[in-house]
Amino acid sequence: MKTTSNHIQRCRRSQPVRARVVAAAADTGFDARWLFVLLAVALLLCLPARARAIAPDSPRLTPVVRAVQAVAPAVVNITSTHIVEGQRISPLEQFFGPGFPGLPGFDVPGGRRVKQKRVSLGSGVIVDGEKGLVLTNAHVISGGDEVMVHLLDGREFPAAVKGADPDFDIAVLQIKGASRLPAVKLGDSGDIMPGETVIAIGNPFGFNHTVTTGVVSALGRTIRNKDGAFTDLVQTDAAINPGNSGGPLLNIEGVLIGINTAVDTRAEGIGFAIPINKARRVMHDLMSAGKVAPLWLGLDLQDVDGRTAMALGLRDAGGVLVTAVFPGSPAAKAGIAPGDIVESINASPVRDRRDYLDILRNQTAGTALRLQVLRDGGPVKLEATPEPFSDADARSLLERRWGFSVAQTAQGVVVRQARAGGPADFLRQGDRITAVGAAEIQTMEDFLQVFRRERMSGQVLLQVVRNGKGYYARLIP
Repeated sequence: MKTTSNHIQRCRRSQPVRARVVAAAADTGFDARWLFVLLAVALLLCLPARARAIAPDSPRLTPVVRAVQAVAPAVVNITSTHIVEGQRISPLEQFFGPGFPGLPGFDVPGGRRVKQKRVSLGSGVIVDGEKGLVLTNAHVISGGDEVMVHLLDGREFPAAVKGADPDFDIAVLQIKGASRLPAVKLGDSGDIMPGETVIAIGNPFGFNHTVTTGVVSALGRTIRNKDGAFTDLVQTDAAINPGNSGGPLLNIEGVLIGINTAVDTRAEGIGFAIPINKARRVMHDLMSAGKVAPLWLGLDLQDVDGRTAMALGLRDAGGVLVTAVFPGSPAAKAGIAPGDIVESINASPVRDRRDYLDILRNQTAGTALRLQVLRDGGPVKLEATPEPFSDADARSLLERRWGFSVAQTAQGVVVRQARAGGPADFLRQGDRITAVGAAEIQTMEDFLQVFRRERMSGQVLLQVVRNGKGYYARLIP
């Protein structure tokens, strides 16, 4: 601000000088061509520094500057607007304003409920200029009724959500009404080196196209929140703030190596990005199938609690005990056997079955996982490549673990058969399953997706409708 203020003052000070020069020229017959030259020089002195040409070999044009100049046009700001129901406003409040004396502002007879707009900000990066495809975070556009994309040159366009997966926090947008857009070059996150310089560009707190730099602090990080685990992240000390979400993490060559996604609020300089190789695979699945295929290793597990640890002669509880391996499954091919205790996956500790499912849910097909298992009292390192968890596999496991089968009907998902003496023998043929836990069930796809998530839970709560009446039942596999 200080530099700008001084610059404006200098321009203003040049105005009376020009007036005196014109007067002098008029009095003395000064050649008008020289007058124009002097005026041009005065105007150049008033131009901002960035408007002046910089020599191509200037030391100011560092690799970071060149990378930013090349990529910044492909970085977009994203606004996601969604409508929420506000409080009920009475007719008098509509005229006199909110909080009119004597009126509570809600549950007013004759009043109306006001709709309010909430706008969330985020970032994204164009990865295909011809198709107008943008990579960003799923949480940036979550719940949005209208998504707008704002470019560096001032243009803005509506965007359609082509796909989003919260398990990976990746979303793909397509810009409407635009073509031949600038795009970033996608790199290979498999060769990222700890210590190398990286650049983040985004929209933190609404400050458009903010550039920060740092280094790669570490690779293969795992972070957890209430929704699950995010694995194989790139850790960086480049400043990432609210609004940076979905923006690019670039290497010094201006190549996209990650999508910025999170920051540890307990500290400074601890941010995380989704590696581009994982983001690319998720984008491919979303564009081709509309979803990311669920994966599995083909294991049945139980938690290693204090009692189990004592029975197995272990010093500490933790990990998961393999109780069964499905024939022909990835686990069987990798040599995992009943009795093994899975302690970590890709160096991320597996504390219980929930951890195991959360970590597996954040993997992509075709990527080998590094497992450390405890076998006969000693550590063993194995590699297993998860495979798609098909609907047929899920149905088979449903009958085995939960003890019943289901079918899709016009009314919804109904029980086809319940195994006598099984964990769900309270169910009857024709019962309709309307929810599992907090997840509403409308289609077979809904049900199987929830089963994949909850198949190893110690207990689940089913919402069942029988003869038009609903009730809840607790299922303990």
